[in-house]
Amino acid sequence: MIRIPCPHCSARNSAEFRHVGEAAPRPDPSTATPEQWRVYLYERSNPAGWTTETWFHTMGCRRFISVERHTVTNEIRSARPVGSTGPGPAEALSARGDAGSPDAGGQA
Repeated sequence: MIRIPCPHCSARNSAEFRHVGEAAPRPDPSTATPEQWRVYLYERSNPAGWTTETWFHTMGCRRFISVERHTVTNEIRSARPVGSTGPGPAEALSARGDAGSPDAGGQA
């Protein structure tokens, strides 16, 4: 089981989330070529190691989060709201040691 530290709801089982995919910058619709759209929509690097992914908390806060996850070990290094930079609230929860509690750090 993978536990994802939602920055809004605290750590939750991955079954509560929908995996959206690897984070990739979206091309500008007004200037992108068909080749750029094809790469954006269909090509994935699928690395064996650390990657940044987007997840959607379907059974919780219903927000998108950006998760740094090791694809081999499923270790999660950080989780933050999509679009934010720097350490997020999930790292603070993990540092306190109560991130495994369903009631820690917020409401679902």
